[in-house]
Amino acid sequence: MVLLDGKALSLKIKNELKLKVLELKEKSIEPCLAVILVGDDEASKIYVQNKIKACEFCGIKSLSYHLKKDITQNELLALINTLNYDDSIHGILIQLPLPSHINKDIILENIASSKDVDGFHPINVGYLNLGLESGFLPCTPLGVIRLLKAYDINLAGLDTVVIGASNIVGRPMASMLLNAGASVSICHIKTKDLNFYTKKADLIVVAAGCAHLLKANMVKEGVIVIDVGINYIDNKIVGDVDFENVSKKSSYITPVPGGIGPMTIAMLLENTVKSAKNRL
Repeated sequence: MVLLDGKALSLKIKNELKLKVLELKEKSIEPCLAVILVGDDEASKIYVQNKIKACEFCGIKSLSYHLKKDITQNELLALINTLNYDDSIHGILIQLPLPSHINKDIILENIASSKDVDGFHPINVGYLNLGLESGFLPCTPLGVIRLLKAYDINLAGLDTVVIGASNIVGRPMASMLLNAGASVSICHIKTKDLNFYTKKADLIVVAAGCAHLLKANMVKEGVIVIDVGINYIDNKIVGDVDFENVSKKSSYITPVPGGIGPMTIAMLLENTVKSAKNRL
């Protein structure tokens, strides 16, 4: 069993980005990411802090907007509009989830697609589904693909299963795997027989938000397992995979933490630098 070390790869990528940022600054372009946090969700605060620290590490300027949870949707849209027209800002990130009175889809659609470094805007989703690299790819699925490539795992022809059908991870993950030549099945909460799909899969990506969902009896020997889940049990972070037992049957597997989480942040920074480079 080989542990897919996202933490080590993300550090390598961030060190490479440091050099790219310096090159851009020499050309009078300072990559800048604006991060918007609405409310006081503790997990979201930690995620934002980690993203800001990562920006500092790479030399990327970050602007943080911490807004009250009762902010109106129109007030948030007004801020986004201001950031859209600010040429010094190259990326805009809305930390999800948003309070229930704010329509997430409307907010994400109003971020300029050229600054949508999260890859959620319909235009960028369209580029992805067409197999084009013109836009920005969602950070978590992109991090998965980059991690697999780093370990020379050829996706072409693999039978793959994605558990979870969210617009943030599951659906774009399936599209990226399809673009890489894999055969893809998407499973979700209404799937009748999850085992039917997982037992024959060469690669399984689990992004369901359900602790220890994937068990050892659900996978075949030599399976590749990517765990995107982040769950808190007894103040401990665990994934969607029963790591202790599934790892015994896996050829490759990601840990939680230390797998896809660091890669997600690295891809966010890479997209921000890409956006800044587009100004040249």
